[in-house]
Amino acid sequence: MADQKLNNEIKKLKDKLDDLRAIDENDTPMNKEAQAEKSGNCPVVQRRVLKGHFGKIYAVHWAPEGRNLVSASQDGRLIIWNGFTTNKVHAIPLRSSWVMTCAYHPSSKYVACGGLDNICSIYDLPEPGKEPPRPKPYCELAKHDGYLSCCRYVDDRRIITASGDSTCILWDIEQRRADYVFSDHEQDVMSVSIVKDTAMFVTGSVDADAKLWDYRTKKGCVMTYTGHESDVNSVDFFPDGNAFVTASDDSSCRLFDIRAHRQLQQYTDEKVVCGITSVACSKSGAYLFAGYDDYCCYAWDTIKGDLINILSGHENRVSCLGVQSTGDALCTGSWDSLLKIWAH
Repeated sequence: MADQKLNNEIKKLKDKLDDLRAIDENDTPMNKEAQAEKSGNCPVVQRRVLKGHFGKIYAVHWAPEGRNLVSASQDGRLIIWNGFTTNKVHAIPLRSSWVMTCAYHPSSKYVACGGLDNICSIYDLPEPGKEPPRPKPYCELAKHDGYLSCCRYVDDRRIITASGDSTCILWDIEQRRADYVFSDHEQDVMSVSIVKDTAMFVTGSVDADAKLWDYRTKKGCVMTYTGHESDVNSVDFFPDGNAFVTASDDSSCRLFDIRAHRQLQQYTDEKVVCGITSVACSKSGAYLFAGYDDYCCYAWDTIKGDLINILSGHENRVSCLGVQSTGDALCTGSWDSLLKIWAH
């Protein structure tokens, strides 16, 4: 009797969830709330220009401490920058110039990178006041059968890589071992974002889906989020970890809520018809920044979905961007070989 009552309650909850998912996206509670508010202002302007690369910049990632950042370019180098003084702290020559991603270690001791060599290479960083180490990788993680599109550290000992072979791999760095291969995507995986202090990560793929994973279970994805009509090139978790944003070649960004298992907002403009390469949320979550193929970075009001600022100045596509850990600055990288720092 008790089991029957419990099953009936479960069925009611499932039906309620199905009803909520069927609601028109333009009639969501978020949009109703947004109609009563005015779009916020995002007075961000260019503050610094980082010059030093001689090829297309493909990736950028801020250090956890918030002052330094690493950039990867197809001139075959990783450069560590001081984002405030614009000084080059360190340069690492790579074995392969076809690099597509880079990531800063949580303790700022290493940087990781990868690209068309199918390998995740991890390099030592010099300690302040000491001679830089030899430009030889600390370790190389090889198992993917396709290019490395993205890598992000889970913690000091583990890293997740995404690849064109349609898989992601959780690595034990010390053991140089692949702990688990996540393989639910049907096409190239383009981006990974990890929630700090949780076991959740989200991926975006050429199959036009975003997938949520729990690396503790070492099983299939937890949830698949659909809606995009073309490649999902970039994903980024919302600051509270309960939602994430996506960027796609269909000229739209979208906000998905994990708890509701549905899309909350869409960011499009009829005048913007080019692909989107990268996306990131502001520290407060009030703004969404996205890099476009039309050489601009667009700032959106997260709640209302309105375009509130256009950051122009690059002379080629904005290929990557990232918000500083303290939320004080935004860095954009471009195929024009320049990095630009934007702030209030």
